[in-house]
Amino acid sequence: MIKLDIFSDPICPWCFIGKTLLDRALNQAAHNPFTIEYHPFQLNPDMPTGGMDRREYLEAKFGGKEGALEVYGRIAEVAEEAELMLNLAAIERTPNTLDAHRVIHWAGLEQRQIPVVSMLFDAYFMQGRDIEDHEVLADIADSAGCDAAVIQRLLASDADADDIRARDAHARERGVNAVPTHIIANQHVVPGSQQPELWLKLIDEINGQIGSIP
Repeated sequence: MIKLDIFSDPICPWCFIGKTLLDRALNQAAHNPFTIEYHPFQLNPDMPTGGMDRREYLEAKFGGKEGALEVYGRIAEVAEEAELMLNLAAIERTPNTLDAHRVIHWAGLEQRQIPVVSMLFDAYFMQGRDIEDHEVLADIADSAGCDAAVIQRLLASDADADDIRARDAHARERGVNAVPTHIIANQHVVPGSQQPELWLKLIDEINGQIGSIP
């Protein structure tokens, strides 16, 4: 198996779109050559605890209401092309995602990372749930087969918070400055959300190389 490291943030719409397209390719491929691991990258590492009103955040980030509408109009268009009907109107706050990344990390220890990542995207972009809320995070972890009580206890502590921050900082030092960023076999970088056709081409190439090894 080939390692595919994915740097992502669960409030990043391009990450959700990218995962959807990658999943589509993996479902179409005759053989999935990847072992996938998700790594933390916070779009807003300085976001205060409790997050911000989403409208205020977007207008500040994109230079006003018109800028926010233009950017998210394009995102909604691309998402629709990917058959994702984002429920952006349901999102009231942009959260701090440190705790969500901690849950993704703990889920990875139990080989449940991919379903947790999928459920976080769905909770935020489709249901408008607050994925900074510990009850929501524990519910998502429980739905993926993790122990909700354990997750609640860990979230109530500072467990692995410094590690997540350090890994985020290390990613930036390595040159990751936007997400999603995909790194294949610790060598080849595939930036952004890519169409299934590109992934299927890469998968065919990888499978061909694996098949040629005596």
